[in-house]
Amino acid sequence: MEKVLSYPLSAVFYIVFLLILVIFHPVQWFCFNVLGYDAHKKSVDILNWFLMHCTNILGTTYKFHGIEKIPQGVPLIIVSNHQSMYDIPPIIWFMRKFHPKFISKKELGKGIPSVSYNLRHGGSALIDRKDPKQALPAIKELAEYIEKHKRSAVIFPEGTRSKTGVPKRFSENGLKILCKYAPSAYIVPVSINNSWKLFKFGQYPLGLGSSISFNVHEPFAVKSIPFAELMERTEREVTQGVKIK
Repeated sequence: MEKVLSYPLSAVFYIVFLLILVIFHPVQWFCFNVLGYDAHKKSVDILNWFLMHCTNILGTTYKFHGIEKIPQGVPLIIVSNHQSMYDIPPIIWFMRKFHPKFISKKELGKGIPSVSYNLRHGGSALIDRKDPKQALPAIKELAEYIEKHKRSAVIFPEGTRSKTGVPKRFSENGLKILCKYAPSAYIVPVSINNSWKLFKFGQYPLGLGSSISFNVHEPFAVKSIPFAELMERTEREVTQGVKIK
């Protein structure tokens, strides 16, 4: 019954989703080119509020726990598991005061209204996963950026989305570069639950009634422990917070 009901609701959702992207593309362009960084950032925040809430059409709800734990005025490296594209709008919205920037595959940097524009101009790192000579300098540049401006980088060390919600093994390369070139940063482990259920039937139809939650674990300073211990602790905290049901 859920799948049958989802066909018309998913069609409505995709129409609304696309309209939001198309409407906000020129808004972003104007804010970035005429008004500057702060206006562009606010337009991106509002865009992601709308993207997040258009999933209410599907009965999706969001909870974000632990924001109060995050230190302010320092660079942040937000490390999370990755379940779907809908991991991203809530992070941008709920963590907006920390100016989150993403490490994203370069293919997303073109062809998608609003999304591609923000990735190219909003401070994120676009990387070629098959070319370390390009990827590592791009991540280094992002690390230096957050170190200088006291902003945040978001990294999904699994490298790709988990279609079942079960976390994949974390890769250390990107996180290691971020830690090396943003030495005053704090690691912020985040566990995401249930966003994979939006896509449990695939791209169409979509899952209904998903209760998506984000849980922020205790942040800790990059310089407080050796990297091997940092990596182990971060992966453990993130994965232990993922509940599959």
